[in-house]
Amino acid sequence: MSAETYRDAWGIPHLRADTPRELARAQGRVTARDRAWQLEVERHRAQGTSASFLGPEALSWDRLARRARLADTARRCFTALEQKDPETAAWVRAYADGVNEGLTETTHPTSTHPASTHPAPEFARTGLAPGHWDPWTPLGVWLATHILFAGFPAKLWREHVATHLGPEAVALFAADGPGTAGSNGWLVSGERTTTGHALIAGDPHRFIEDPGVYQQIHLSCPEFDVVGLAVPGVPGVAHFGHTGTVAWAITNAMADYQDLYRERLRRTGAGVEALGPDGTWHRAARHTETIHVAGEDTVEVEIIETDRGPVIAGGPEGLDDGTPAALSLRYPPRVTADLGFGALLPLLRARRVADVDRALDAWAEPVNVVQAADTEGGLLHRVAGRVPVRPAANGLRPVPAWEPGHEWTGWHTPPRAGLTEGVAVMANQRGPSTPLGVEFAAPHRADRIAALLAGKERWSATDMPAIHTDTHLASATPLLDHLATLTTETTATTETTATTAPPLTPLTPKAAALRDRLLAWDRRMDADSADAAAYAAVRSAVVRRLAAHPALAPAAVAPAYPEVLQPWLALVPRVAYALEHLLRADDLYGIDRAATVRAALEEIAGRPPAGPWGDTHRLAPWRALPTAATAHGDEPGLSGDHDCVLCTSPVPGLTDRAARGPAARYVWDLADRENSRWVVPHGASGVPGSPHHRDQQPLWLDGELAPVVTDFDRLTKESDD
Repeated sequence: MSAETYRDAWGIPHLRADTPRELARAQGRVTARDRAWQLEVERHRAQGTSASFLGPEALSWDRLARRARLADTARRCFTALEQKDPETAAWVRAYADGVNEGLTETTHPTSTHPASTHPAPEFARTGLAPGHWDPWTPLGVWLATHILFAGFPAKLWREHVATHLGPEAVALFAADGPGTAGSNGWLVSGERTTTGHALIAGDPHRFIEDPGVYQQIHLSCPEFDVVGLAVPGVPGVAHFGHTGTVAWAITNAMADYQDLYRERLRRTGAGVEALGPDGTWHRAARHTETIHVAGEDTVEVEIIETDRGPVIAGGPEGLDDGTPAALSLRYPPRVTADLGFGALLPLLRARRVADVDRALDAWAEPVNVVQAADTEGGLLHRVAGRVPVRPAANGLRPVPAWEPGHEWTGWHTPPRAGLTEGVAVMANQRGPSTPLGVEFAAPHRADRIAALLAGKERWSATDMPAIHTDTHLASATPLLDHLATLTTETTATTETTATTAPPLTPLTPKAAALRDRLLAWDRRMDADSADAAAYAAVRSAVVRRLAAHPALAPAAVAPAYPEVLQPWLALVPRVAYALEHLLRADDLYGIDRAATVRAALEEIAGRPPAGPWGDTHRLAPWRALPTAATAHGDEPGLSGDHDCVLCTSPVPGLTDRAARGPAARYVWDLADRENSRWVVPHGASGVPGSPHHRDQQPLWLDGELAPVVTDFDRLTKESDD
C-alpha cells in the first residue's frame, strides 16, 4: 500500500498510507481534487498575483502581499526549515508534490478518479490554468491567511481617531465592548461529563468563504491516526485535531505581535535610505515588481524594506494623496525566518497532553489560546505563539523608526491557565493572553458559555450543540436601558439642561409601542424573531445617527492608506462595534444620546422591518468569483449576532448580512473518538454541482453536527495512488 483514499457519507476524505510523507502527498492530492480552485486562489494571493485573473478588485491585496514580502518570507522560512528540521521540510515538500499531481488530474480528469471528473468551473470562467506549487507555497498560504489576523491596522485607527477626536477617543472605540473578533472554545473536564472523560467543543468564527476555510480530514499511518480540521493548502491538522488519545483546539489569543513604524525615507543616487534610531541614514533594500491586472494595464510596485521591515504603505514621496508618510511592518516570521511549521508533525504524533504542550513550544503565528485533553485525564490551557518584548507604545500606534526605544528585545514566555470548577472557556476575552494584547473581545460570549456550563452538572457530546447555537444577546443592555428612560410625556433632554435645549416631544404611539415591545423582548436573536429584527433596526439607526453627528465627523474621512486596510478605518463599523462604550460613556463629545436613541426609535417605528431577523440577516460568504446567487442575495437567513455565542456578525448601520460566522463546529470526545461530531458551513467539496458542495449546510443552519467516522471498514474506498 502506498496511499489509499476513502470517503464517508459526507464526502470527507479519509487517507491511509505507510509513512507520514506518503500521507502528506495523499493529503495534497485529495485537497487538489476537492479544492483545486480554492488552492489556486490561495497560491496567487500568497504570491500577490491574484489580480491577473480576478481583476482590479484584487489589486490592493496583491500590492500588500508584494510590499509585505509574503512570498519571500515564505521562501526564507522554508529554507530555514530545511536546515533546522529536514524531516518536516520533506513532509511539506511531499504535500506540495501531491497538490501538483491533483491539479494535473483536475485539468486532465480520468475515470479512475471520480472527484476529478467535475473540474472547478471557475477555471473556465477566468481562463486560468492550474499552476505549479513550490515546496514553500504551503507556508505562503499560511502566512497570507493570517497576516491580518493580529489586526495591526487597528493601530492606524487608534492613530487616526486620536488625531481627530483626541486621545480619550481611543478607549471609547476599543474592541473591549463589541469587537471584531470571534471564535468560541470550551473544555469540560471528566469530573463534569457523563463519561468521566473530557470534552472539547467550539466553533472558530472567521470570514465565511466558499469553499470553506477549514477542510474536514482523516489522516492515518502507522505513526498516527488523526481526524481534524485542516487549512486547505497546508499539510497536517494545525488548529483542531483528535488523535484518539489526545485532542486540541484553539481560539485567537488577541495578542499583539506585529508593529508598525513610521519611517523617514529619502531617495539618493544609489536608491532609498531610511533614518534609523541612531540618528543616521541607512540603506534600504529596494526593487520594483510588476503586477498583471486582468483587463487593465500592468502596475509597477516599488518594494522597499528598512531595518524594521518591509514598507507596506507610502514611501519617500508619501501616501497617494501626497501626505508625507511611510509605514513599515515588523512581523515575527520576517524577523526569525520561522513560521512554526516545526509544530505540525509533533502535533500529529501526540499521544498525551504533554506531547501537545511540547509541540506548541515551536508554534509561531497566529498566537492562539489552546485547550487540550487526553484519555488519561491530562488537561492543558495555554497560549501558544511568538510575541516580541518591546515597549508598550509599540502596541498602541505606529511608532517613529528614527527614535530609540522601540526595538524588539526578546520574546514573551506564553502564559498558562487552569480550569474553574472543571471548565475552561475561551472566546477571545481577556484571559491568559491579557499580558500579550491591547484590545480583546467583549466578555459576553465567554460569560454566556460559562453560565450555560454552570447550569448542568454533567455534560455529554450530544449536549454541546445547544451551546453552539445559543442566541442570547447580552450586549443589547445599554441600548435597551436608554429605551427604558424614554417616556410618552414631554421631558427635557437627559444630557443637557432644560435651559439650553428644547424639551423632547412625547413619543408617538407607534414609537411607544415599539419601545414597550423591545423592553419585553427575550433578547434572543433568532432568525424567526420579529422582535430581534426590530431591535437590530433600531440599533442600526442609532449607529448611523451617531456616526453622522458633527462631533464625530472629523473621523469620518480616513487617511489615504491602501484600500485593503480601509475596513479598519471606516467610522460606521467602528461606531457599531463600540456602541456599548459610546452609549455608556460619561460624556460623548456633547452628543445628546437620549435624543439620538429617541429619533432612531421614531424612525424605525415609522418604517418597521417587514419580516423577522432572518429576512435580512443572511449569510454573505466570500467568493473569489461572485455568482448570480451572490448578486441577488440568495443565501440562507441566520440566527445569532455578533455578541451571541452563535456569532454571526452583521455590521450595524451598514448591513445586516453576515460575512463572519462559525467556519466550523466541533465536539471532541475523549471517551470515544467515534462519539465526536463536526460540521462546516458548506461541504467537503469546493466544486459547484458536486453532491458534497453544500450537503452539510442544512446541518450547519440547524445547529446539528455530522458524526466523525474513523473506522475504515465503514468507509467507501475511492482510489489507490
